[in-house]
Amino acid sequence: MSVLEIEREDGVMTLRINRPERMNALGMELRAALADAWCEFRDSSELEVAIFTGTGRAFCAGEDMKESLERGTAGSASAPVKRENPYDLGTLEKPVIVAINGFAMGGGFMLVERADLRVAVRGAVFESSEAKRWLLGGYDHGIKGGLPHAVATELAFAFRFTAERLHEVGFINRLVDPEELMSTAREMAKHLMTLPPAARVNTTVMMRAMRGKPSDALEELAERLKEHGAKDDLMESRRAFAEKRPPRFKGWNDPEDRHRTPKLGGK
Repeated sequence: MSVLEIEREDGVMTLRINRPERMNALGMELRAALADAWCEFRDSSELEVAIFTGTGRAFCAGEDMKESLERGTAGSASAPVKRENPYDLGTLEKPVIVAINGFAMGGGFMLVERADLRVAVRGAVFESSEAKRWLLGGYDHGIKGGLPHAVATELAFAFRFTAERLHEVGFINRLVDPEELMSTAREMAKHLMTLPPAARVNTTVMMRAMRGKPSDALEELAERLKEHGAKDDLMESRRAFAEKRPPRFKGWNDPEDRHRTPKLGGK
């Protein structure tokens, strides 16, 4: 059984993550399949709109930390270098509709954020989990999505949000019952297909540009944090997850460390 089910019909490509036993977590096989599928969508002259969803009670639980722990690898850096970034929806120049059927956590939230239109079932749960794992991918979550500063800040600190709350603040386009999820996404895709091709491309590119990029200061902060290094704590977070226990981060061995600012770029 494929980890990514794909349908192609009337110019619409529907991608369905199919790892329900792992909450649709992003393992190596799935990352590679997504990268290949997005390349096909980007390069196809027949496929104009994509619908992206999941199977089971999760849209995507983010990185498969158990697999990463087994491999001793760190997130997206472990993806095959010959394939393009499976998260990089912003380079497609074609509209992507994400149909959120359940939990969207960490990298799963990132996939939701980078789509153009979002339909979610009532009660779906969202979390930018990176702060819990000493990862850097979440430092600009919400900022790219154009969310209010207060909401973006909570996301950066790994607070959870419901679909209802994110609909209230304008992040979710449609809030529906589970049985209406795919029909709503297909209706939106059908509308997009009535537009001239140039309108679909130009509007998609324009709206993504309006979201803006992280500031130079945030980009510099991310680079310096990478230099600071956190591989030991990152692997400890995976071990703790696999062993179902609280993580024991080395940076917190001294209680006073919790109140100090890291020396960025140092050791």
